[in-house]
This record gives sequence, C-alpha cells and structure tokens, in this order.
Amino acid sequence: MDQSDEPRSNQYETLSVTYKGHLAFITLDRPAALNSMNAAFWREFPGAVRDIDEKGEARALIINAAGKHFCAGMDLAVFKAMGQSFRGDPARRAEQMRRKVLFLQDAFNALEDIRIPVLAAVQGAAIGGAVDLLCACDMRYCTTDAYFSVKETQLAMTADLGTLQRLPRLIPMGLAKELAYTGRDLTSSQALQAGFVNNVYDDRDALMEGVTQIAQDIASQSPMAVAGTKKMINYAADHSVADSLNFMATWQAGMFQMEDVQTAMQARQNKQTPQYAPLKPGITSIDD
Repeated sequence: MDQSDEPRSNQYETLSVTYKGHLAFITLDRPAALNSMNAAFWREFPGAVRDIDEKGEARALIINAAGKHFCAGMDLAVFKAMGQSFRGDPARRAEQMRRKVLFLQDAFNALEDIRIPVLAAVQGAAIGGAVDLLCACDMRYCTTDAYFSVKETQLAMTADLGTLQRLPRLIPMGLAKELAYTGRDLTSSQALQAGFVNNVYDDRDALMEGVTQIAQDIASQSPMAVAGTKKMINYAADHSVADSLNFMATWQAGMFQMEDVQTAMQARQNKQTPQYAPLKPGITSIDD
C-alpha cells in the first residue's frame, strides 16, 4: 500500500514521515535492528509527532513499522550508556537519572498532547518501550501474529515510561499486573479480548488498509470537534466526573462556534461530504 502520496524529506535516521491526504504516517524504520529505540529515536520521535501537529495539515496520525516486527523496545546501546553514568556523587547521579527518565517519558507524552488522534498498527513483536508507546496512543490495532510484552521485569527493571500508569486504564487491573509482574507475552487474541487492541487483522496489508480507513473516517469529521473530543476524553481519565463536566462547559463556551456546525448541516442537507477548514498551525513564535 502506498503511503507516500506526499513524501517529506528524509531528515530522520530512525523513522520516516509521510502524508496521504489528511493522514500522517510515522513509520519506525530500522527493521534490521527490529526498530529498537536508540539514542536518535528519543530525539526524532517526539520531534516528528509535534511537527506533524504544529503543521496543522494532518487530522489523524498512524504509527506503524517496517519489517517483521513493530519494535523490540529500548536499544541495548542506550542501556549501556545509562549504566556508564552510575558514577560520582549519588545525589547528583540520581537527580540526573530523574531528568533522563522524564526526558524519555516526554517522547510518548507527545502522543497524548497533540490535537489529532493517534492510531497504532502493530505486526509481530511489541516489547518493552514499544508497549509504553502503544499505551499512549488513542487506539491500537494489530495482526494475528502480534504479541505484546512488558519485558522490563524480566530485565530486573520497573517499566518507567508510562505502561504502569496507562495500561491499567486500558485493560483489567489484574491482567495489567500479571503482565507487568511476569513479563509474559500477551497474544493478539488476548489483547483483543482484553480491549487493548480494537481489532485484529490477518496480515500487515489488511492491517494498514483497515487502520487507514478508520483514520480517513476520523479525518472526514470536523478537526475542531475531534480535537475537542480527544482533549475531553483524556482530561476525564485523570479527573472526577464533576471536574470533567465543568471543564467541558468551559471548553464549549470558547470553542463551540457555528462555522463547522453549519458546514456539517449544509453538507447533510445536500447529501455531500463536508469540507472543513484545517486546524491552525502550532505556535512557533510571537508572530503566529
């Protein structure tokens, strides 16, 4: 399937960014290394995610991967580099480690922060840091051969980039704990039954076709309405119903305008597809 209708310059070492109409695709692109997350990935991935949002062209983002597997998690070179930093004063070392973990967490927080929905398309293995990434996406889809593993425990570590905070909100708490305590694989059928993925496809071609269609359905809606919906759902996950309703009222007081509503109604009356204006680009300077 051709995702490169509107290719962008090859400015990344670990991934590629392409556009197809109102859809953006980030493809993890180190298949020979099982798309493991090396040092460059942690700079490039959040930069690419936020750049897509700031441009305002895309109305949905699909994260996928080249090769047999989605992602093997953190590259071993990153672990080795971290191990070499365990020297000197323990207090300064600990303070630096805290900032390093926050830096890594921010790479996946970006998926929740941006205005557009993020859909993940997974084939093969999604291990360790890959599960952290997936938990921050809005929706997940996979092939029958896909499996998911919170592998950190088997490496004598505690997962620290979002899985332990987000996974229990996506699947039953007991199952989340079992996966985290044991590091065992979660199969595609188990992931579907638990609600971690929305659907399972026979192969990667069917996966990309199905996920792209869902993303196109999203992109056909008012981008303002979708952005508001994402913001409200994410806010409600961390706040009480009362606080969330209050925030909803405040949001609606400013964001509910008639332009898109009238566009939708007119298109429905004329049995046409509504054409909505894009979101404004992100703020990069005081002149924007």
